[in-house]
Amino acid sequence: MTRLLVVLIAVLSLSACAELPPEQVKVQQGIVEGSIEGDLRVFKGIPFAAPPVGELRWKAPQPAESWDGVKSTKEYAPAPMQGGNPASGKSEDCLYLNVWTPAHTAEEQLPVMVWIYGGGFSFGSTSDPVHNGEHLARKGVVVVSVAYRVGQLGFLAHPELSAESPNGVSGNYGLLDQIAGLQWVKDNIASFGGDPNKVTIFGESAGGISVSMLCASPLAKGLFQGAISQSGGSFGPTRSETFPGENMKTLEMAEQDGMAYVEAKGLSSIAEMRALPAEDLIPQGWTMPGGWPIVDGYVLPGDQVALYEQGAYNDVPVLIGYNSDEGLSFPAGRTAEEYVSNVRHRFGDHADALLEAYPLTDGEVKRAARNLMRDAAFGWHTWKWAQLQSQTGTGEVFYYYFDQHPEYPADSPQADHGTPHGVDVPFVFMHIDPEHPHTQPGDQVLSEIMGTYWTNFAKYGHPNGEGLPEWPAFSAGNPAVMYLGPDARLGEVPDEDALRVLDAYYQERLSQGNKE
Repeated sequence: MTRLLVVLIAVLSLSACAELPPEQVKVQQGIVEGSIEGDLRVFKGIPFAAPPVGELRWKAPQPAESWDGVKSTKEYAPAPMQGGNPASGKSEDCLYLNVWTPAHTAEEQLPVMVWIYGGGFSFGSTSDPVHNGEHLARKGVVVVSVAYRVGQLGFLAHPELSAESPNGVSGNYGLLDQIAGLQWVKDNIASFGGDPNKVTIFGESAGGISVSMLCASPLAKGLFQGAISQSGGSFGPTRSETFPGENMKTLEMAEQDGMAYVEAKGLSSIAEMRALPAEDLIPQGWTMPGGWPIVDGYVLPGDQVALYEQGAYNDVPVLIGYNSDEGLSFPAGRTAEEYVSNVRHRFGDHADALLEAYPLTDGEVKRAARNLMRDAAFGWHTWKWAQLQSQTGTGEVFYYYFDQHPEYPADSPQADHGTPHGVDVPFVFMHIDPEHPHTQPGDQVLSEIMGTYWTNFAKYGHPNGEGLPEWPAFSAGNPAVMYLGPDARLGEVPDEDALRVLDAYYQERLSQGNKE
């Protein structure tokens, strides 16, 4: 009788799930109810972890609690605590994700794309309108966007926090949030018609850097089968004085910074820090301690160049690239004198060679000089990633260079501008406003091409498909780069000779280990 009762209960449970209306889905914690938006089902603000508040502040994310009844998931949850005012507000209780699915049933098993937002690890939200996944989802993929803690609440390291941890580390809570989100996807996305074994992570800026780090983290192994990094990569050495492209610190360095941060608050313990209102910990910029992931030996085992040389990484197909004028958003100096001084301060004995490789134009800091900042922060990392993975891995590498920007008059101060940081995001998400004053003829066509390349990559492990220019994999024998803008065409690695000069600097720094 008992066995019969168990079988009956199981059958009734399955029947109840099967009878859920289209906008309701059963996940491990309970039933969520989203919205029907045309041909999509959309779920916003699904908790994937417990609120990281109180004693859970500065701890690894814990499982979300179950609930009774039906949870409404029709509005974005608050963004993490940060400077600025995200559209959905902000709160320390921020570990939620969103799903856009074109699947009508759980049996469709569509490819999944998981978006990780940028913002220098100090800002960002899933509620930014440009991150709305509706257009990508309509290309036949399930789109998920995952929140993670930023700033000091996401990345503070401290000896007390390391002592609390069963792994003896602290500081990478934001990355652990991303991994927890990916684990939730693996456990639950099939209920939304997604394939848990065909997940592609993608992100831009800090999100693209996160993608690079997840590719290097043993904790993320098996949670994704493809990776797209836009203006990302994290192959630089650790350094106590950080610069764009050399932001990483060791656990020991970060713990020292964390102790100084606590002392600057006039406090002496983590218990006192946990008693502070979250508003007191809002990051005011990127230079404060605790605002960036670190090499902790656990989430991130070591420097990525060494890991890739050893083949110790998550070897999946990757689509990686950056924009033509990233340096416009991260100026290397406002005057020629400041530019030269900054280069000498950062690059030491390599400064003269780099000033020759990235020369001033007519004594001003114009585009050639900005390229040094672009390559130091993004270009070299992408190039190094492509080289190392194509040499040591089996996952193919697809390398791009995004160069689509308004055409300014020749006598305009903006005439020499390329494509600055972040401009690629609306193209990928296919949110090009035809009424925007900077929208050019062809922008929507290029956006359609990019959205198709990106979703094809999620479907097939490569971006190619009918009606698109063929995009070959990058290799030492064929170092092909897809130039995106104003159309799609193949070209060579941009400024490769200059990248080789920059590579000499990075190789020397990497050989020094963690001495600085």
